[in-house]
Amino acid sequence: MAVAKVSLLDALHEHFGFDSFKGNQEKIINSILSGKDTFVIMPTGGGKSLCYQLPALMLPGVALIVSPLIALMKNQVDLVRSYSSKDNVAHFLNSTLTKAQIKKVRSDLTSGKTKLLYVAPETLTKQENLDFFRELQISFIAVDEAHCISEWGHDFRPEYRRLKEMIDMISDELPIIALTATATPKVQSDIVKNLVLRSPEIFISSFNRPNLYYEIRPKRKKDQTIKDIVKFIHSHKGKSGIIYTLNRKTTEELADMLVANGIKAVAYHAGLDAGTRASRQDMFLLEEVEVIVATIAFGMGIDKPDVRFVIHYNIPKSLENYYQETGRAGRDGLEGICVCFYSHKDVQKLEHLMRDKPLSEREMGAQLINETVAYAESSVCRRKVILHYFGENLEKDNCGNCDNCRNPKEKIEVKNRVVIALKAIQSLEERFGSEYVVNIITGKTNPQITTFKHDKLDVFGEGKEFDEHFWNSLLRQMMLEGLIEKDIEEYGLLKIMDKGKNSSKNRTPSWFR
Repeated sequence: MAVAKVSLLDALHEHFGFDSFKGNQEKIINSILSGKDTFVIMPTGGGKSLCYQLPALMLPGVALIVSPLIALMKNQVDLVRSYSSKDNVAHFLNSTLTKAQIKKVRSDLTSGKTKLLYVAPETLTKQENLDFFRELQISFIAVDEAHCISEWGHDFRPEYRRLKEMIDMISDELPIIALTATATPKVQSDIVKNLVLRSPEIFISSFNRPNLYYEIRPKRKKDQTIKDIVKFIHSHKGKSGIIYTLNRKTTEELADMLVANGIKAVAYHAGLDAGTRASRQDMFLLEEVEVIVATIAFGMGIDKPDVRFVIHYNIPKSLENYYQETGRAGRDGLEGICVCFYSHKDVQKLEHLMRDKPLSEREMGAQLINETVAYAESSVCRRKVILHYFGENLEKDNCGNCDNCRNPKEKIEVKNRVVIALKAIQSLEERFGSEYVVNIITGKTNPQITTFKHDKLDVFGEGKEFDEHFWNSLLRQMMLEGLIEKDIEEYGLLKIMDKGKNSSKNRTPSWFR
């Protein structure tokens, strides 16, 4: 891959008008320019798109960018075109185009005028498209929102699982660049395996967003919750915010209630026609409305840097969702307030929504929900919990910018209970996950426990004076403290780490209060 001898900074200034790179951008771009498979994990607002846009403009040929959302494609194409004098520098190819529009796109591609082509994964399932792409000079393939590949990801798409197979039909020698804003260690492993990345250069930016304030509020009666939201928005008059809800009906109802209370708000969901969605999105971007009440259909690729608050009316189905959605606040580095209303009733709704899914998907969904519940019910630093979930460690115990750190809850002595938990995991030879361990500690039987005669263990029922919620919370905190870990390659089995082994021998983990 020969590139004209021009410095990266000169190219950056020429194509985008910027004078410096952010974070890992320069290293990532050099990796792509050198033809290496590259894996980029960069939180929302970190400048992910530029990492493949600049090399695409510099390299000969066209870069194919696989993107999951039509709205996201349009935004990205418009953005690239806004920096260029030529509209044909970027195109998208998806089901919204007419035959005449597809012909124009293909003509620009064949003539070499187009440097970036955004495609939906479904576009690659059509043989005629694969045949056409085979005839083009392609610089590399970028897979955006790569977490969709993983069955553990929060936006599972079957077509994403077949991407490598379809890419190989074009050429099995093309460099692949995978990009995502959120990926747990398990999801990272899935992405590398599924795309068969060859000795990839991996760049992981910190998931810590110090300017975001995290808060969980109890969700009581509907009227009271709406009053709380109205009061909150009035106290942040004139500031832009997003409210996420679980379903379309609630977005409409809540938007109407806000309007009735003198707040400029609109609803946004997948049930609206494309024109209405685009219009409401523009109203929000141009600040004709203060608040947009939306399902998760809204937000991916929305580049509004001054969103000051994100409210979750319902608890999200995973911490990935939560992190990505809250990440739309404070992208300019200034204040971002993230408030989530939490109730057990909403958890039951999420579980109910999974009832018709295949068993394996239900089990994975249940684990993701459990992680979110653990976050909502935790008394430790919220930032510490989020970062730990994504495999990053926050050294300090108090971040100073979440509800638990600003208003610490009363702590209880749990040394002896920690020893019970470690003893249970050890007695089970580290071959079971959290749910099974908690059943042993609380003395609950099931056919599996009876078959293995684990109800005869000394530790069986030793912690029955506390409920399963207590023990799940304790196990979560033990993970945060590095006593135990969840083996992601072994279906989430609990393993005791060196620090836990030492604590178990001494029976006095003094760091635990």
